[in-house]
Amino acid sequence: MQTDLLACPETQQPLRLAPAPLIATLNAEIARLALRDSTGTLVRAPMDAGLLRDDGQLLYPVRGGVAVLFAGAGIVVSPSDAPPARQ
Repeated sequence: MQTDLLACPETQQPLRLAPAPLIATLNAEIARLALRDSTGTLVRAPMDAGLLRDDGQLLYPVRGGVAVLFAGAGIVVSPSDAPPARQ
């Protein structure tokens, strides 16, 4: 998936493909019904992949090859799960 043209709908920061271990961690939280999006809505559908905001704090899910890029769909990534932000 080409990501160099994609940006966060809220901050316009660039997005990058999230590492597979982060997606696995978030999908495990979804299976436990323990993950909410940035609006507080329970996330019920697992992700195939994710697009991580450049600062590493918000992830947009990719399901069925389609990135869900609308404000509110982002998932806050805890600092312990997030990979380092790009410099």
